[in-house]
Amino acid sequence: APPPALPASPPADPAPSPAPVARTAPPETDPVAEAEENAPPAAVSLIDLNTASVAELNSLKGGGAIGRTIVQHRPYASVDQLLSKRVLNRATYQRIKDQVSVR
Repeated sequence: APPPALPASPPADPAPSPAPVARTAPPETDPVAEAEENAPPAAVSLIDLNTASVAELNSLKGGGAIGRTIVQHRPYASVDQLLSKRVLNRATYQRIKDQVSVR
């Protein structure tokens, strides 16, 4: 005779208990990290008018969509040529002149 069938029991899978929250003392201040936090912002790297992509030129703060126009009038001997070649109006030039360079 076959052995009697045992009732199926659910597998033993207890719910994991939440890990205890470790309470740690506040970290000591790191003088290097503190100096970095309080340092003035790093100098923004200048974008070269003769080698930058259209996207890079369009990303200039205050410039708008000026990349294609700047690229079409290359090469530049100086940043001032954005005005002398009539690439940008004076207001736009004033907003971006400190963000660009010519190498």
